Amino acid sequence: MFDRDSRTEKPTPRRREQAREKGSVARSQDLNSAVLLFGAALTLTWLGGGIVTGLGEILSSLLRRAGKSELNMQLARDLATYETLEVAKVLLPFLLALMAFGLAVNVTQVGFRVSWKAAAPNWSRLNPLSGFKRFFSVRALVELAKSLLKLFFVGLILYFTLKSAALESSWLFFMPKEQLLPEMGRKLNDLFRAAAMVLLAIGLLDFVYQRYDHEQSLKMTKEEVKEEAKQQEGDPKVKGKIREIMIRSTLKRMMKNIPEADVVITNPTHIAVALKYDREKSSAPVVVAKGARKVAERIKEIAAEHGVPIVENKPLARTLFKSVDVGMEIPVELYKAVAEILAYVYRIKNRYFGVA
Repeated sequence: MFDRDSRTEKPTPRRREQAREKGSVARSQDLNSAVLLFGAALTLTWLGGGIVTGLGEILSSLLRRAGKSELNMQLARDLATYETLEVAKVLLPFLLALMAFGLAVNVTQVGFRVSWKAAAPNWSRLNPLSGFKRFFSVRALVELAKSLLKLFFVGLILYFTLKSAALESSWLFFMPKEQLLPEMGRKLNDLFRAAAMVLLAIGLLDFVYQRYDHEQSLKMTKEEVKEEAKQQEGDPKVKGKIREIMIRSTLKRMMKNIPEADVVITNPTHIAVALKYDREKSSAPVVVAKGARKVAERIKEIAAEHGVPIVENKPLARTLFKSVDVGMEIPVELYKAVAEILAYVYRIKNRYFGVA
């Protein structure tokens, strides 16, 4: 009870899904029983005559064959098999109808889903201490109240129905046998239907309570909501570590491309952008590396170590750094500015290598 008092937050979709996977759903067994009983009453109204006739014929057949042959184990076995199959044929429509009612009421309450976790054995249920706690829980008191309520109202209905039937029973002695069984069947069916209606009302009330109780049991504390969000989105520490590894990996790949660059354009101290122009692979120069502050310093160091020209151009360096990602070609509006720098770099290289 105190545990529930601390659960003030509505259950998340993940919490609901986990509960369904474990088979924890809002379902009323009383409603199941009431619908099955009501379904049995309706089915007997439709099929009762055929069932009584079929079972009567089977019984008559047994009585006609009685004493005509010597009874032995083989004959008893054959008779039991044959009569069982005959009874099953007569009762099969009734049983299928009950299965349909049972499936319908369960699917209506919880939807169609098979939970293997719920079907797995749970040894904690055999714990006597847990059973003792459940015995004195609020749920146990509710179940006790429901049982007493059902006993009272069903008993009341049975009393009045049987009292009415007893007053009319004197007429049964004067009825022909063709009418006796159908009349008794109707009386029994009326009894079933009356009891089913009472149980159906109790079952609907119980279903409303089960939905409320289930919703309360799924509620979460603020800490549980935060923990679930952390699990779904990822632990910030883990995400930060992953981001750090990705940045290191990206920087490592980027630094490997600097020796192949044609030029490094700087701010000069805060920004550095390395460009490479390969006419066979791209239509425009490509940014192969860029960085600010310490990364920019490292880019310039590697460029100096491998003889890559470093050119200062503050506006161009800022624009390239903000607008072009690593691996992307420069935009058209920067063609002229970059072309002038590349032409300057190529002239220096040609002069260095003695090309006219």
